[in-house]
Amino acid sequence: MDITALIALSMGAAWASGLNLYAACAVLGLMGATGSMELPAGMQMLENPWVIAAAGAMYVVEFFADKIPGVDSAWDTIHSFIRIPAGAVLAATVFADASTAEMLFAGAGGGVLSAASHTMKAGTRLLINTSPEPFSNWTASVAEDATVIGGLWLALAHPAVFIGLLVVFILLAIWLIPKMWRAIRTLFRKIAKLFGRETAEVPPLEGVRVTLGRKSIDG
Repeated sequence: MDITALIALSMGAAWASGLNLYAACAVLGLMGATGSMELPAGMQMLENPWVIAAAGAMYVVEFFADKIPGVDSAWDTIHSFIRIPAGAVLAATVFADASTAEMLFAGAGGGVLSAASHTMKAGTRLLINTSPEPFSNWTASVAEDATVIGGLWLALAHPAVFIGLLVVFILLAIWLIPKMWRAIRTLFRKIAKLFGRETAEVPPLEGVRVTLGRKSIDG
């Protein structure tokens, strides 16, 4: 692979991990195991049948969990501690045969990129969950899975095109994530205000007579 292809694969794996880590690992492992592509030495562990089977099994679990409103946001919360470091590791392993500095640079970039894609996914799902119907969750989940598969294919088949689209994604993330964060904060403030009002609205005591010794206090 030339440097463009390596960068596309490294950043593509990190970006895809932020959306669906198990789908990314399964797709890369299958493509390497079937000879559709030659994975770099650091990523060849993904070709192991046990790794492919485990990634495939977890993808099936996520496929269903990701389509249940509320469960999908809980799943995303848990995977905040899994997808981001895994994305950094995958990005770094592409440059396992290069210098330590290149591995660290790729790992750092991959971690930031997987964090961005994960944040956009999790934030979008949280806002979608304000709608009671489940169809928007299903549509978003299927679209994310298709995006992961299509994005990895593009990174491998047309690395320069993928890098160009990745730059667009980064600019979009820089613009969108702060707006998404403000929307989520507003949503939580409304929820807190709603529950706070419900607990605060206790009917006043009227006509209550409390006797203290020989004195009485009328409520």
